[in-house]
Amino acid sequence: MNEQAAAAQTPVDSLPKTLLTGAQMLFVAFGALVLVPLLTGLDPSVALFTAGVGTLIFHGVTRMTVPVFLASSFAFIAPIQGSVASFGVSATLGGLMAAGVVYVAISQAVRLKGTGWLHRLLPPVVVGPVIMVIGLALAPVAVSMATGETSDNIGYGPAIFLSMASLLVTLVLAVFGRGLLRLIPIMGGIVSGYVLALLMGVVDFSPVGDAAWLAIPSFTAPSFHWAAILFMIPVAIAPAVEHIGDMVAIGSVTKKNYLEKPGLHRTLLGDGLATSTAALFGGPPNTTYSEVTGAVTLTRAFDPRIMVVAAFIAILLAFVAKLGALLQTIPGPVMGGIMTLLFGSIAVVGMNTLVRAGHSLTAPRNLVVVSLILVFGIGGMQFGGGQFTLQGVSLAALVGIVLNWVLPGADEDE
Repeated sequence: MNEQAAAAQTPVDSLPKTLLTGAQMLFVAFGALVLVPLLTGLDPSVALFTAGVGTLIFHGVTRMTVPVFLASSFAFIAPIQGSVASFGVSATLGGLMAAGVVYVAISQAVRLKGTGWLHRLLPPVVVGPVIMVIGLALAPVAVSMATGETSDNIGYGPAIFLSMASLLVTLVLAVFGRGLLRLIPIMGGIVSGYVLALLMGVVDFSPVGDAAWLAIPSFTAPSFHWAAILFMIPVAIAPAVEHIGDMVAIGSVTKKNYLEKPGLHRTLLGDGLATSTAALFGGPPNTTYSEVTGAVTLTRAFDPRIMVVAAFIAILLAFVAKLGALLQTIPGPVMGGIMTLLFGSIAVVGMNTLVRAGHSLTAPRNLVVVSLILVFGIGGMQFGGGQFTLQGVSLAALVGIVLNWVLPGADEDE
C-alpha cells in the first residue's frame, strides 16, 4: 500500500485526533469564512452555520470521497455589496439562491454532455475578464473603508494606519510565512489590526456585552425579484468554471481523479445545493476553500470525515452569540486594508486565466471581447430599467458570452 493510501486510512485513529484535526481545518478557513459576511453586511454566525451545513450537503452528494471544506465565496463579495445597495438583503439572497440553481443546472449538463460545451461557452477570453470585473468593480469600496470614510468614530489618520498595518501583516504572512502561518494570512492581518485598534481605543465592545452566550443565529429569508436574480446569476459562471480547477488541485494532492469519481457533475451539484441552502438561511454562497486544500497538503489529512467534523464544529460555533457579536466589533479600516489586497488578488486570478490561455489579446476579436467586458463591467454601463436592469458583472458576462458566440474565431484561437 502506498504512502498516500495509508495516510488516507489513518488520520482518524482516535476521536481526540479527529476532533483536533477537524478543528484545525476550521481554524485555517475561519478568517476567510467570516470575512465575506463582515464585508457584505450578512451575519457571520449565519455564515458559520451555512458553511457547516453546506459542507455536510456536499459530502452527502459526493458520498464522502473528496476531502474539502465549503465556506464563503470571495467571488461574490463585490456582487453582494452591489446587490444589497440596490435591492436589499432579502432580494440579494433570492438572487444567490438562483445562482445556486445555475450550479445545479450546469452539473446536470456536465453529467449529460461532459465539459466540452462549458469550455466552448466560457473560454478564457470570457472568464478571465469577468473574474477581473468581479474583483475590481467595487474596489472604491475597499479604499473608502481603508481610509475611514465609512467609519463614524475613526478619522483618516488612525484609519489609514490601521488598514495599512493589517495589510502589511497579511502580505508578510502570505509571502514569507511558513507552515500553518502561510495558510492564515487573512486571519493574521485581522487579528493584528484588531489588537492595534484595541490599543488605540477605537473598538466598541457594547454589542458583545449585550449579546447572550448562546442564541439562534439571525437567519434571514430570501425574497425573489427579477432585477436581483438577473444581477446575480451570471456571477455563478466564473466560480463554476474555477470549481474544476479546485477539484484538480485537491486531486493532485491526494493522487485521485475526482473529475471521474465521484464525478464533476456530483461535485458541482453538491456546491450548487450548498449555495442555495446557504442563501435560504441568509448566508453567503459556498465554495471549496484553497486554504483547506493547503492544510490537507501540509497535514496529509486525506480523510473526508475530518471535514465533516469541521462542519459540525462550525455549526456549534454559530450558536455562540458572543462570538458573532465580537466579530462585528472589528473596525471597518481593518477590513478595508484586507479588502484592498483581496479585490486585487481576484482580479489577478482573472488576468492569470488570460495569460495561461496564451491567446493574443491584440487580435481584433479578443481585443473587442475583453475590452467591452471590462468597460461595461467596471464603468457602470446598464441596459434596461426597473426589474429588468442588466449591469455590472451580469451585463459583462452576458456581453462576453454573446460576443464570443457571434464573432468569428481568430487564427490564434484555433
